[in-house]
Amino acid sequence: MRLLAIDTALEACSAAVLDTTGGGIVAQESQAMMRGHAEALMPLVKRVMGASRLDFTELDRIAVTVGPGSFTGLRVGIAAARGIGLAAAKPVVGLTTLAAFAAPFIAEDDSLPVVAAIDARHAHVYLQVYGRAGRVLVAPRIAALHEAGLRAAAAGAPRLVGTAAELLAAAWPAGERPPRAVDARRAPDIGWVARLGVIAQETEAAPKPLYLRAPDAQPQDASHLPRR
Repeated sequence: MRLLAIDTALEACSAAVLDTTGGGIVAQESQAMMRGHAEALMPLVKRVMGASRLDFTELDRIAVTVGPGSFTGLRVGIAAARGIGLAAAKPVVGLTTLAAFAAPFIAEDDSLPVVAAIDARHAHVYLQVYGRAGRVLVAPRIAALHEAGLRAAAAGAPRLVGTAAELLAAAWPAGERPPRAVDARRAPDIGWVARLGVIAQETEAAPKPLYLRAPDAQPQDASHLPRR
């Protein structure tokens, strides 16, 4: 399978091409950034595709992270993936940033629990907990930091990964076994986004953002002018 992976969900703009019959990741690029994904993504994709020496029509599918993450970043990546898929007549699959964070740790040692955590601001985190063999113990959700710490600690000395890993470690419940490792990487490894994209299940529905909560900005009813 030949696959293009895209990630703009968090603090990086990344793309990779994976060829499962030709040696794995054949081209990839990742740029750390807090904003500016919309301007950076398509030139970056063009460079990665050029380095892979493949045309978009030679791909079998496109994979993209759907969240949780930045509201703007998610829309940029998903729109680009859907546009490429439509133009090249290729399926597009979505996968979560939490799964992408956890994947390399599960692959390294699936006998130990993993907690993927992303900073949701306002003392909340997006959270997913994996147990032995990558079994999901806590499905993706948003939780207050204290609640997230209790759920994470219940897994038993897990490895923490994600933008909220250090926050979660600092809020660890007293008396519980501490985390085995704390990895505060700011974005998933695009190579693992690609690998998860290979095994993701195709659906008829196009990928949509996984927000897990409403946006901070809400329309104000008072701003509407009364009709006369």
